[in-house]
Amino acid sequence: MTTSSRSREKIKVAVITGHHPYEVVALQAFLRSLPEIDAYPQNLEDFVTDEGGSRSEYEVVVFYNYHLPTPGNEQFPLGGNVREVLEQLGETDQGIFVLHHAILAYPDWPLWQQIVGSIRMDSTRDVFQDQRVSIQNVASDHPITKGLRAFEMVDETYPASEPGDGSEVLLITDHPESMRTMAWTRTYKNARVFCYQSGHDNVAFNNPSFQTVVARGIQWCARRI
Repeated sequence: MTTSSRSREKIKVAVITGHHPYEVVALQAFLRSLPEIDAYPQNLEDFVTDEGGSRSEYEVVVFYNYHLPTPGNEQFPLGGNVREVLEQLGETDQGIFVLHHAILAYPDWPLWQQIVGSIRMDSTRDVFQDQRVSIQNVASDHPITKGLRAFEMVDETYPASEPGDGSEVLLITDHPESMRTMAWTRTYKNARVFCYQSGHDNVAFNNPSFQTVVARGIQWCARRI
């Protein structure tokens, strides 16, 4: 497939869920509203055990899961090993998008910490729901946030650590119950990585600026912009 023909096609995206409740219909409606995205929501187990060879066909994998234990060598009953599959991330230029609670997944797994930039929750504090958060764009020339004006949204916030070395910060907030960095990019092996703290529920999904950031984030991870 040529670059020009690929650019005319929708971006095929796996959206990985699991071990965290979310608004199923609202998320799928949001994903369907993105005109250049062909999204396939699926539980992590389905992603790992898929026999159709689909994993290599996705241009981007969006993680929206919240598994905490570091994957071992356990096999799902139908086959497939989580650790083995996730260790293949970054071997190609398949993009990696880590959304909302997924930035806090696998807290003790060095591989995941390399992907997200060593994000850690403050163990003495909880998450905060329904917060009105003011967002500032500090990377107005980056393809994801180019021309994006400051905006507000109501969402869940995390008092977590800041992303480590190798991270390019795009969006920030001064909300007292949130980590300062809201969105950042990284590189993991051969893959572009985009991490975005926002995205708890339908209120966030319906925010136009959130929609723009997610759509562009997927496009950037897929090397379309």
